[in-house]
Amino acid sequence: MRVAASRRVKQLSLERFRALFLLIAVLALATGCGARSGGLADLHGKPLDTSGKVLLVNYWAEWCAPCREEIPELNTFYREHQDRVLVLGINFDQPPKEEIQRQADKFGIAFPLLADAPEGRWGQAVPQVLPSTFIIDRHGQWQRTLIGPQTAESLMEAIQPYLSE
Repeated sequence: MRVAASRRVKQLSLERFRALFLLIAVLALATGCGARSGGLADLHGKPLDTSGKVLLVNYWAEWCAPCREEIPELNTFYREHQDRVLVLGINFDQPPKEEIQRQADKFGIAFPLLADAPEGRWGQAVPQVLPSTFIIDRHGQWQRTLIGPQTAESLMEAIQPYLSE
């Protein structure tokens, strides 16, 4: 009787181990490939390399006049500082990807766009004022939110403390 009970305990332990191993394997596959990108992908599904970069996560909308005014500044900033800073755009209205791309083309957006808002990713809710830009430090931590249209100069001033960390 004790031998049968002992076998049953060993079998249950083995089954639990297998289940745990399978769970860990699935989690590793789901998150492992995105480790370098922080799990972020652009509008077309291409992983974004965020390692060691400060992120400027900009929320914009087609109907937002200040957002449209800010886009050329964000483009300039992205082109000049993309080695250390990654500018990312998120369409506040969250239309289908094709519509986001159409709007991006219409406004000449040159920086990468995310298909979906990563709600809560940095411990912040989706902003309710546009344009808004999250500053995420090189370690992936939210630092502050800039409200209203920015210039290339104001963006550099805002992120300067996080470039040398």
